[in-house]
Amino acid sequence: ELGGVHGPVSQLVVADTKYAGAIEVALGGALQNIVVENEYSARDAIQKLKGSGQGRATFLPLTAIKGRTLEEKGLELEDGYIGVASELVHYEDRYQSVVQSLLGRIVVMQDMDSAISVAKRRSNRFKIVTLDGQVINAGGSMTGGSMSQKAGILSRRSEIDRLASQAQKVRGQLEQMEPQFAQVQGAIRQLDTEIEGLHEELRKASEQRI
Repeated sequence: ELGGVHGPVSQLVVADTKYAGAIEVALGGALQNIVVENEYSARDAIQKLKGSGQGRATFLPLTAIKGRTLEEKGLELEDGYIGVASELVHYEDRYQSVVQSLLGRIVVMQDMDSAISVAKRRSNRFKIVTLDGQVINAGGSMTGGSMSQKAGILSRRSEIDRLASQAQKVRGQLEQMEPQFAQVQGAIRQLDTEIEGLHEELRKASEQRI
């Protein structure tokens, strides 16, 4: 209802299914941060939340957020390296600073062994997330365990996008087949007419024989 509100990060960032779990973990609570046009948009939204008693939220003004990217040479040569998290998501260009701010200094690795190896060699200078959602934080602390069997926000969006694309493809195939289907239906009707004619001829032949 307020001007200048773009929406939560979860609605502005799309991740492929294979990366969705890692990106969700990398974003954490920032998934629900709300992107707004500028500081005044954030001020108005905060005032409305305060006045309505509907709780608190974190706002990311596009005019204020400055994204930083990781400056680590040779990461792409490391075994198990997948990429910097900000490079593994899709988003509109205008949200680049926000995405880089949230994901530009997080590395996604294949598994925990490769993550530990890189963290040691790079002196735990940056956060690492594995594809299955385990984390080595900058500084060396580690967070992990089992993840919920239910798909998260980005996972569900990724699956929805995949199914929508598949549905669109099927619709296209159906549209291409419609003329052929109509032709087959016409041929069936013609054959039905011929069969009826043959039945009539058979009936007349039977009467003549009698």
